[in-house]
Amino acid sequence: MVSVILPDLGTEILIPVCAIIGIGFSLLQWLLVSKVKLVPSPAASNNSGAAGKNGYGDYLIEEEEGLNDHNVVLKCAEIQNAISEGATSFLFTEYQYVGIFMVAFAILIFVFLGSVEGFSTKSQPCTYDPLKMCKPALATAGFSTVAFVLGAVTSVVSGFLGMKIATYANARTTLEARKGVGKAFIIAFRSGAVMGFLLAANGLLVLYITINVFKLYYGDDWEGLFESITGYGLGGSSMALFGRVGGGIYTKAADVGADLVGKVERNIPEDDPRNPAVIADNVGDNVGDIAGMGSDLFGSYAESSCAALVVASISSFGINHEFTPMLYPLIVSSVGIIICLITTLFATDFFEIKAVKEIEPALKNQLIISTILMTVGVAIVSWVALPSSFTIFNFGTQKVVKNWQLFLCVAVGLWAGLIIGFVTEYYTSNAYSPVQDVADSCRTGAATNVIFGLALGYKSVIIPIFAIAASIFVSFSFAAMYGIAVAALGMLSTIATGLAIDAYGPISDNAGGIAEMAGMSHRIRERTDALDAAGNTTAAIGKGFAIGSAALVSLALFGAFVSRASISTVDVLTPKVFIGLIVGAMLPYWFSAMTMKSVGSAALKMVEEVRRQFNTIPGLMEGTAKPDYATCVKISTDASIKEMIPPGALVMLTPLIVGIFFGVETLSGVLAGSLVSGVQIAISASNTGGAWDNAKKYIEAGASEHARSLGPKGSDPHKAAVIGDTIGDPLKDTSGPSLNILIKLMAVESLVFAPFFATHGGLLFKIF
Repeated sequence: MVSVILPDLGTEILIPVCAIIGIGFSLLQWLLVSKVKLVPSPAASNNSGAAGKNGYGDYLIEEEEGLNDHNVVLKCAEIQNAISEGATSFLFTEYQYVGIFMVAFAILIFVFLGSVEGFSTKSQPCTYDPLKMCKPALATAGFSTVAFVLGAVTSVVSGFLGMKIATYANARTTLEARKGVGKAFIIAFRSGAVMGFLLAANGLLVLYITINVFKLYYGDDWEGLFESITGYGLGGSSMALFGRVGGGIYTKAADVGADLVGKVERNIPEDDPRNPAVIADNVGDNVGDIAGMGSDLFGSYAESSCAALVVASISSFGINHEFTPMLYPLIVSSVGIIICLITTLFATDFFEIKAVKEIEPALKNQLIISTILMTVGVAIVSWVALPSSFTIFNFGTQKVVKNWQLFLCVAVGLWAGLIIGFVTEYYTSNAYSPVQDVADSCRTGAATNVIFGLALGYKSVIIPIFAIAASIFVSFSFAAMYGIAVAALGMLSTIATGLAIDAYGPISDNAGGIAEMAGMSHRIRERTDALDAAGNTTAAIGKGFAIGSAALVSLALFGAFVSRASISTVDVLTPKVFIGLIVGAMLPYWFSAMTMKSVGSAALKMVEEVRRQFNTIPGLMEGTAKPDYATCVKISTDASIKEMIPPGALVMLTPLIVGIFFGVETLSGVLAGSLVSGVQIAISASNTGGAWDNAKKYIEAGASEHARSLGPKGSDPHKAAVIGDTIGDPLKDTSGPSLNILIKLMAVESLVFAPFFATHGGLLFKIF
């Protein structure tokens, strides 16, 4: 046993303290956001002429233009309450259905894993060292079930809290836009930071406490301890799947319905209060892009940690019971919280946003600063928390690894994430030629817009895949599957910052919608549109991070599964593996078909309802009658709850059916096939949808001579752009983001059930 600089006591203090600091910082950000009051306050406008923060006076635009500030604030508060109530109602309905699944699946985990040794309570020879005795399989079954429930609950809470802060902040962002784009930016970003830090810190703290509680029973059986911890990742991703699919169907049914009837047929602005689907659309931003994304990235974090811990437990760290090196993945995440805290201050305190053009660079700088600082942080952590030399389990052998090699594994994942982020930005931001070319193609109609958009999406896959491939090669060469797991963790180590800039997008989008519905001036809407356009790009960057990390996470889980299922080699030339490979490659297409059709059928009902209201409610188009928002909210809710079950069942049942009837070799082929094809489709779908959305906004904003030649709103090129955006909506917000959960979830589920599949699987091949 080689000693490390950081003592075990230091590790026991460092991890929970960093998590508590993260929670404290998120609460501080929430406190600062809450200072913007949703009640009329005459005192707030007495500073006319005084220079406020970010170069703007604290006067209100309404005062200049003679608008009634009192009514505007009350209207914003009323709209925010409607959005919050709709989002809360949907999530509670969704969680009721998901709760039933959670209980049923928890029972399944216990029964399947307990049956491996016939529900015996006697100690068994360890899998990787038969000379040692380990805890019975029944104990692993029980603790895996508990870990699954903990992961699921943490995922649900993460998504719900994110939604609550987003709906709390959207109207406040709108009101701050009256004072300047800089003030609105700070409120939106701080609100995103609340979600980012709460999720990162809660995930870390719950995982750390779970490990220590389980350790009381397992003692020196670290192999069994960390095998049971894998249930935590499974629980997190299971909830994320339903959150992403259900939320994605909800938001896009409303968005497509609102756009097709409102903007294309009736030629009214986006988020116009006359549109019956407008509240459902704004609710959807929160339940899909906020709650769904939060659960998704929490699942990635939990799974990459679990994959690293499983491999480490059968390496020298676990064999020699070295506590600090064993928890190296958690120490990296702990330092990541502190780094992200410092990075956040650059956006909210150290620098000022004074103009619209500074918004996107400020968000990009968050990625650059956090990556540079985290590289230094990981170097220090690798020096103090790892021995200079150690061994890592590598498919039956122990590979000697140096601490600097493991640092490079984390760093390569970290920088690959940054590359993916920048490539995503290049292909989805309307500041660059790819999106401008898509906008220009709208001159000749929707067909050429669709062709250009699809081509852009396919092309945008190239560099991210090379970045992922390079990080896989480097990390595997240095530290086998453990290297890939910590590379994924490196990509997710700045998760708090990533989520902050991701959540910023939907909050800004809602803020613009509230400004339109409250009848605020055109100048305010221009500011919220600028915030929203930058948010579209950051949302695409967030999805790029999620997909890239999912690829690395699922590969690490795949490696852990192969080791746990005692498969010596995965030979693609054997029929058992090849049939799995080709079926696995088909699954993302099947899944995408189900989710796309779900959005289509839900949107069809929404379009019919919106048309019905415009045709039957007298005075609706004139603005003298109020639309029936509640019916549209109900259509989205009912459709998403009903339609999320078949895609979810496809993902959850595939590993069970393949493992039980075809065995672990075929299942390994399915996992490899779904990983390879799923990553490509996910990146392409997300970027295509993001490009179409920003091409539409490019025309609407009319910020350049080229953009003005394509506009204004209501022109033929604009209508073509709206159609492209409508097609892209389910691609970027439903199918694309859900695919990364598909490849992770099937891998972690296979890992959890690996002992059962290895013992009782392959029934068909045994019969024949």
